[in-house]
Amino acid sequence: MWILGLGCLMACAQPVGTPPENANFRGNLNNSRLKFTTERKGHVAFMGGSITEMEGYRPIMMESLKRRFPATDFSFTNAGISSTCSTTGAFRLADDVLSKEPVDLFFVEFAVNDDQDAHHAKRECIRGMEGIIRHMRDRNPSCDIVMVHFVNEAMLASLAKGKEPLSSGSHEDVAVRHDISSAHVARELASKIKDGSLTWARYGGVHPARPGNELAASVVNRILDKAWSGPLAESIKPHPQAELLDKGSYVRGRFLDNSKCVRDEAWHLSVPDWKSIKGDCRPRFRNVPLIHTDLPGGAFSLSFEGNCLAAYLLAGPDAGIAEIAIDGGPYKPIQLKHAYSKGLHYPRTVMLATDLPHGTHAAVIRKARSENPEEKTAIRIIRLGSN
Repeated sequence: MWILGLGCLMACAQPVGTPPENANFRGNLNNSRLKFTTERKGHVAFMGGSITEMEGYRPIMMESLKRRFPATDFSFTNAGISSTCSTTGAFRLADDVLSKEPVDLFFVEFAVNDDQDAHHAKRECIRGMEGIIRHMRDRNPSCDIVMVHFVNEAMLASLAKGKEPLSSGSHEDVAVRHDISSAHVARELASKIKDGSLTWARYGGVHPARPGNELAASVVNRILDKAWSGPLAESIKPHPQAELLDKGSYVRGRFLDNSKCVRDEAWHLSVPDWKSIKGDCRPRFRNVPLIHTDLPGGAFSLSFEGNCLAAYLLAGPDAGIAEIAIDGGPYKPIQLKHAYSKGLHYPRTVMLATDLPHGTHAAVIRKARSENPEEKTAIRIIRLGSN
């Protein structure tokens, strides 16, 4: 049996149809509750950046679900990767989440990383998040989804002025269009700072401390209290599909097989010699074979199907400029270095080509020659992706 918490008593005391402030209950979360209750088995996946990867709100929610459904055998997937944005999420969803057992309840957050890491415009915020949501629903129409919006100082400053941050606002547009419940932790914190009940320091900063993660979990739990307060559903039903906000959203994002790339002698598919390379490389990437080169002029080619080509790569202190030609067209230069590349081989996704006609395309990628002949630059690609 599932257990009602104090949050449920508070939520249920409100008029029907009135969601708790900043805990936006949309659609329904009936399928996961029914699965957890009757089959006593469930798969819950969490996707996002470092806020998801860290020991933060995710383990608190895991324990909360276990308390609600003490007889249920849960499996949990942590698909959080530090520094990654919703664009990266859209391309890695298939490998990191969908390749595992079907997901019953899915939590996703990328508001902070779309803002401060990727510096996304509205279009990319939507294409990444909508790609994740629709891809999940297409593959598993019965999956229940909760979106979570965390916050950084710049976003908090916008909220203090009564302005919705671009990233969380764009993700909310996706949530509204697709009837997805959303936990607006950013607005919840802003309101508590305004009334003096919490401070940014006590919350814990961009990577929340225990009080901040408990705050986030409390907003999520208010949604679950509301969603699971009525009678148990009779059967699992697919969620309805809505028209896409952006037809270019990465709803079929996937990684390509690195071994299918045709490389000349300048390019390698191997683990780089990190000991001889300046800059820090996080442990999760140190033993991963990459497509890489530090020689200009050499090229590799590939064919792919879809309407775009993405490069999930490590951009370190020596990150260079890639040049790409699509279907025999002219080469286009793309700067790979990022503001965070100075001391870290920073994981990021760069869109090499977008808004292509749907179909099969041929791409040639090479490293541009540096304007400074003494400057040694490199390109290190983890995976290429198409939609």
